[in-house]
Amino acid sequence: MPDYDLLAKTIHSLTDGEDDTVALMATIACEVHHSDDRFDWTGFYRVTAPEMLKIGPYQGGHGCLQIPFTRGVCGAAARTGDIQLVADVDAFPGHIACASSTRSELVLPVWDAQGELLGVFDIDSDQPNAFTQTDAERLRDILQDVFSR
Repeated sequence: MPDYDLLAKTIHSLTDGEDDTVALMATIACEVHHSDDRFDWTGFYRVTAPEMLKIGPYQGGHGCLQIPFTRGVCGAAARTGDIQLVADVDAFPGHIACASSTRSELVLPVWDAQGELLGVFDIDSDQPNAFTQTDAERLRDILQDVFSR
């Protein structure tokens, strides 16, 4: 498990004063990805059109280029506004296999200061049941700190 206190301080320090969304996403994706070996793919999907996500800054292998809100774990997070903590992606109805190695997934909706959905933050693991509620809560807090300024 990452040292979430250190990760939060590091990300806050690196992003303080920055208002470009893509720069913020790139920095978060990099820092989170390298904070834990469980994190096999770490990145953002941005809302670019009604009910549509497109790939944003990420770390890891190739991601899907587009994901409609109606499909997959990322789509479910965007559609419902709820964190998706998926222990076994094969058991998730409609899961999109962007990488065949993915076994579990954590997806968090990302909101700006006005409450607009910017996109989702997606973390994949090649390990089953890799993520905990603590991961979800601490990462949610980091995202809120950065994007709700």
